[in-house]
Amino acid sequence: MAVYRELIFNNIDSFLSDNFPVLRAITPDEDWLALCRDFLIRHRAQSPYFTDIGDEFLQYLQQEREPTPSDPPFLLELAHYEHIELALSIASDPEQPRGLNPNGDLMNECPVVSALASPLAYRFPVHRIAPEFMPESAPEQATFLLVYRDPDDKVHFIETSAASARLLELLKENPKETGLSVLHRLSTEMRHPEPERIIAFGAGQLAELRERHIILGTLPA
Repeated sequence: MAVYRELIFNNIDSFLSDNFPVLRAITPDEDWLALCRDFLIRHRAQSPYFTDIGDEFLQYLQQEREPTPSDPPFLLELAHYEHIELALSIASDPEQPRGLNPNGDLMNECPVVSALASPLAYRFPVHRIAPEFMPESAPEQATFLLVYRDPDDKVHFIETSAASARLLELLKENPKETGLSVLHRLSTEMRHPEPERIIAFGAGQLAELRERHIILGTLPA
């Protein structure tokens, strides 16, 4: 039993270290081993697959683990950020909607956002955290990122603005609206004194999102 116990623990330790490399790098060895042990003791995994351990670990951190005084304030956000890459890299390819036009009119037709793309918002600049950069408090400005998987199955993170992140959210929330209609929604939310500037900005953003394969094309309005 001792042999099997050690084997299981070492496998969990190795898997978590590989999939949360920054969290592992900033955590002292003793604290990391204690974290792995507590995960095994407290958490009852719902999946038998090794590929789902990252999601189980994130649930443990968010819902079951008791915080300690030595925890960095960005621990949960960093773990979520690192887990997203694994989750996207192993996600199944979604079916494309019938009638999708990759070169369609983004303003007058309905943009189709990839199911493998999401806007992310964090209090801390999680994409910059490393052993040499560990902020003790959140900056005044939140960090907004776009994460997506390209046609070559590579996962990318792009730092972006609050407006761009909200644009992607609105596109996902309103799949049956034209790009122009969604941009009008965005300008109304922002209460911008010059809505035409938001429209012009948004048109460029839509084109860039399509170039990156975050927008896959359009469907008729």
